[in-house]
Amino acid sequence: MRHACAAAAMLCLAMASLQAQDGPYKPGTPIPIGGDGGWDYLTIDSAAHRLYVSHATHVVVIDTQTNKIVGDIPDTPGVHGVAIAADLGRGFVSNGRENKSSIFDLKTLKLIQKVDTGENPDAILYEPSKKEVYTMNGRSKSATVIDAASGKVVATIPLEGKPETAQADPKAGRIYVNMEDLNSVKVIDTATHKVTATWPAAPCEAATGMAIDLTTHRLFLGCDNKLLVMMDSTNGKVVYSVPVGEGVDATFFDPQTKLAFTSNGGS
Repeated sequence: MRHACAAAAMLCLAMASLQAQDGPYKPGTPIPIGGDGGWDYLTIDSAAHRLYVSHATHVVVIDTQTNKIVGDIPDTPGVHGVAIAADLGRGFVSNGRENKSSIFDLKTLKLIQKVDTGENPDAILYEPSKKEVYTMNGRSKSATVIDAASGKVVATIPLEGKPETAQADPKAGRIYVNMEDLNSVKVIDTATHKVTATWPAAPCEAATGMAIDLTTHRLFLGCDNKLLVMMDSTNGKVVYSVPVGEGVDATFFDPQTKLAFTSNGGS
């Protein structure tokens, strides 16, 4: 992803848009991390009270109850994201600059192994029903599927374009992928590891962020043309869009408040 510290941007958006309404979001205490290099995805493990912060060549691990740094996962060059397989006690990191995924132990944070992926793995997610990890490989225009228990690659899925973010719907047996350069969403069948549909995302252009509401079957696409587009995840129909800020990157949905957010780095 292109902009720094997506969650911080989303927090700023929440504060700016909801402060006048006295909404449910309020600024918290800043957590100093320090160090050089850029930032990308933030991943929360709510059950373990841990926040994983991708930071250039390593992942910083924060205890969300104390707001203290409690660990570090080194040797993740060009890290983009972290996926948590809590049921297996494993975490997975997408190392964009070395075309690999690091697998680590959730308790000790120690490296278990590295797995080859496609070129420049970016977004990464865990699909719990099949116990598989998907990396979205920007330069090779593909997705790598890893068996989370064994660490073996079980499939490489050609996507014809540049995948950005993805979301899983385990009950539907689907993975939804933002295709940034194709202005569309690809649908992957998790049983066959095949693309079963390509849905136009217009009026969305160059979608980056994606979030999902599994209850109402809505995909939220954060688009470079300053739109948040809502798509029906059952049939690909675009049902609504709203204007947002410039430089959209990450997109997030809060199922408790039913609010969707975009991080707008340009504005």
